[in-house]
Amino acid sequence: MSSSHTETTTATLVDITMPQMGVSVAEGTIVAWRVEVGDRVEADQTLCDISTDKIETEVPSPTAGIIAEILVEVEQTVEVGVVLARLAVGDGAVVPASAPAPVVDSAPAANAPPAATGAPADAPAPTAPPSTAVARGNGNGRRYSPVVQRIAAEHNVDLSTVTGTGRGGRVRKQDVLALVGGGALVDPPLHIESPYRPDPPAPAAAPVPAAASAPAAAAPPVPVSGDGLSRMRRQIGEHMKRSLEVAATCTTWAEADMTRVEKARGTLGVTALAYVARATVEALREYPALNAWLDGEQYTRHADVNLGIAVSLGDDGLIVPVIHRAQELSVEGLAARIRELAGKARNRQLTNDDVSGGTFTITAPGQFGSIMATPVINQPQVGILDFEAVVKRPVVISDEDGSDSIAIRSMTILGLSWDHRALDGALSAQFLSAIRARLESVGS
Repeated sequence: MSSSHTETTTATLVDITMPQMGVSVAEGTIVAWRVEVGDRVEADQTLCDISTDKIETEVPSPTAGIIAEILVEVEQTVEVGVVLARLAVGDGAVVPASAPAPVVDSAPAANAPPAATGAPADAPAPTAPPSTAVARGNGNGRRYSPVVQRIAAEHNVDLSTVTGTGRGGRVRKQDVLALVGGGALVDPPLHIESPYRPDPPAPAAAPVPAAASAPAAAAPPVPVSGDGLSRMRRQIGEHMKRSLEVAATCTTWAEADMTRVEKARGTLGVTALAYVARATVEALREYPALNAWLDGEQYTRHADVNLGIAVSLGDDGLIVPVIHRAQELSVEGLAARIRELAGKARNRQLTNDDVSGGTFTITAPGQFGSIMATPVINQPQVGILDFEAVVKRPVVISDEDGSDSIAIRSMTILGLSWDHRALDGALSAQFLSAIRARLESVGS
């Protein structure tokens, strides 16, 4: 056996997996491969394009090497963490002699696991160029994501009649929603999954027969749907439950007078959230212990404030786009960036960079009218700020002479959930007070 062959058989293989892109993204679809087995690639070179119901992005190579295996074919949908391909790395690395060629299955299930490998090395390798790969999921040459299929089923939409606006004519969630809603899409609110929901309308009471001598046995409730929780909802639940199990979560609340903010934002034409974001960034610079990660016993403070803003996508779950280096942006800059990221989230245009690297998160469920909530920390961060509804109510104010009076003010409640493993109550209260002081001094 030659030395080169020995190097080949001992080459290190690096797994390329389906990345996690947001709390509730549980799966992704390969749109196109940019490489083939045997290709030499450089670090950060794009290997493939992937698509989810929230993000279309590229998967880069983590290091230089040679593509040894491609395990997931074009248009196959797999869960986060599934190995997409393997990269042979190291000096003199080449494709292992036993590496199977990618398997092309012409008609697997829409959400089938990665195609099996293990074909003999001397067997002909079937190929399917990305441009001619057979899309699947309904037998008519078009493939639809689980969310698109669910929405279509709920509204009796024939997907074969829907014009797709995604890559290669792919039918996206927005295409179906636009058809169902007559082309008008409602902007989703910026908030985490709020527990406050309107009560469903009560069913009309059936008339009681006059001759009834005894009440009839209560009929069992009729389920609206028996499908259970969606995959994305389960993913959110697992993430939140894991956070509560790992972190010693405590929550501290503080009231803030937003009267000055309300006046200033009306002049500037931005939302109150932009002011809260700016005040939070400044407070994080003053109290850097909250701009940190705690992963196991590894506690890391960050120089840059990468501010996450929780965005609800309705039935499709939750995603937290990140404003990188937020300390460099003014109120107007933060407002513009929030609008931009929210728009990209609605249109499923977020990249992996847009949802990674957050060091602190703000959630704003107040748009639904809630006045107090207990947010769950977005791991591995050590804190999350809850911005509630701004409401006018009578409060006691004191003038410079110390005289008290009652006035109508625009008030809100700020809630900080923090990890007691890394922080304590005094520091958390000081951090909230710093945010409040900045909000109440806007324009002064």
